[in-house]
Amino acid sequence: MAQEARIDVELTWKQAEEKSSADKVAEFAKNLPQGPWFGTPTGLARDSDRQPKHTWPLRSARPYRREVALGEAAVYLADGHDELERPFIFADGFNYGRSDLPGLFAHFNAPYPGSNVGFLEQLLTAGIDVVLVGFEERHTYIQANAGVVISAINRVIQERQGSAPLIVGGVSMGGIITRYALAEMENQHQDHQTETYLSWDSPHNGAWIPLILQQMAYFFESLPAKPGKVKEAELIRSPAAQQLLYAWVPDAKYEGPVATSSELRTQFLDELEEYGQFPQRPRKLGVANGTGNGTGRDLPAGTEVFKRQVPLIVYAQANFQPDGGTRKPIGEMRAIGQVRRGFTSYVPGLDGTPGGTLGSFGKIAAALGADIPEKYKFSCFVPSVSAVALDYDPAKWDVNPYEKVEEADEKSALDEFKCDSENTEHSQVTKPLVDWIMERIVH
Repeated sequence: MAQEARIDVELTWKQAEEKSSADKVAEFAKNLPQGPWFGTPTGLARDSDRQPKHTWPLRSARPYRREVALGEAAVYLADGHDELERPFIFADGFNYGRSDLPGLFAHFNAPYPGSNVGFLEQLLTAGIDVVLVGFEERHTYIQANAGVVISAINRVIQERQGSAPLIVGGVSMGGIITRYALAEMENQHQDHQTETYLSWDSPHNGAWIPLILQQMAYFFESLPAKPGKVKEAELIRSPAAQQLLYAWVPDAKYEGPVATSSELRTQFLDELEEYGQFPQRPRKLGVANGTGNGTGRDLPAGTEVFKRQVPLIVYAQANFQPDGGTRKPIGEMRAIGQVRRGFTSYVPGLDGTPGGTLGSFGKIAAALGADIPEKYKFSCFVPSVSAVALDYDPAKWDVNPYEKVEEADEKSALDEFKCDSENTEHSQVTKPLVDWIMERIVH
């Protein structure tokens, strides 16, 4: 029987350091960059970008936990279209706060190596209308934002000229939100009129943010900060993070299981199972920013990534996640007399596995003023085995994360999927992925 993945923390207190360093720590904390850690990449809107024909305010089709989520849709009509004819609904992903739809368009429409024409422009030129869906609170419950997507689907069906079936999907968590929305509509016997579902590097079985970095976010946000500042751990403690991450901790002192530490995740997984895991009617497609041949990144498990020490003020040291084992050290934090040392048991070393990457180690090292090797800045965020929805338990993670998924398509819940030629940044637009998508949805 597999052992349960868990974390343990040593807490110590140095009273002399607390008294001598409080003012200096406050000055250090004041200079930390503002805003939540762990956001995913966004684009920068350009003056030359195509503008939407319509912008629709969206209100969830139903309440969730007594609240009604809000959102917005930006409608881009294909060349030669005066109305929606062949709609492609594409939802925003994991981040904090309100969606930036012009930035989302810019991200997915930027030229990329091998093409001077962006992905969305290729769709619009080919006669496919693009409807980008954003959310007022990207960090709220997946189920809440799924209600926004259901409203978008119903509005598109209402506005569409003709009877062309819909394409519905999203990037990152947007692929999970749309997966849930379509499955819910089927469960409620609502006709979503969707022929194709598409996920872009969506963590179907969970995403990975190193536990030591989660601990650091909580630890450093506890230091004195500017009034009104959005704190470092606001995104990691959010409902969306709890539901999305395979391993999660609620604070820097937490000890216990990490895969089942949040009731929000276990409840969400139960609801997906009740809905049949995926919508059954559409053809299910997915692309992964990670490789499919089992090749990961050279990030040795358990190796020190960065260390930052300002004597009598602050100390921060982070390791790559050790691969399994018992009571393996993951790092240490010290400030104002507080000392936290983290240890994990039976947690897989996912930082170097094949998958779409996130620059979390690099960004946090930079925020703390720590030196870090260039090749250590980016680590796995969405393992390929998760992005292609391989069949394994999303709580136990009883899977080889280095499995050659391109040879295991019969184990996937998707009908077809495509992995990138190398491990690229999460949500990055690349020629292999775009070419594959265009071959399957432009006809």
